[in-house]
Amino acid sequence: MIPLPIKLLHPDAQIPKYQSTGASGMDLCAFDISDVWGSVGFSADEDSLIILHPLARALFSTGISLSIPPGYEGQIRPRSGWALKNGITVLNSPGTIDSDYKGEIKVLLINLGHGSVEIKRGDRIAQLVIAPVVKAELVLVNALETSVRGDSGFGSSGK
Repeated sequence: MIPLPIKLLHPDAQIPKYQSTGASGMDLCAFDISDVWGSVGFSADEDSLIILHPLARALFSTGISLSIPPGYEGQIRPRSGWALKNGITVLNSPGTIDSDYKGEIKVLLINLGHGSVEIKRGDRIAQLVIAPVVKAELVLVNALETSVRGDSGFGSSGK
């Protein structure tokens, strides 16, 4: 484990948590809405943030900021159950949090499902995985080594 400094930007923001001893990602919780695109609704219920209609997307604030150590990154990934049951996913998955970013962690969700989904403050909306980063040194060459695959790309290995 590595120490990961966290700052709560609001007293009601929730600290991310691992949900099991073997979990790779910590759950991030919705705190507020930063921006929306497409068809969304707002509920009269004070605990609700937004009703995300099909194909709409919204940028959710988490109310936290992190100090990720150099040599690591944060990856924001979808929650699998929500993706399966409702079609909710992280639009730029995985979202990358660089070690030199110290601002608020935000999550861009999209509803790819057929029905509307209500997202409330405190709902677990994504996972945060802290991962090591390997930097590459690019070396300019005149030709690359050949391989059996060559330049065959999309769909070249079958369906």
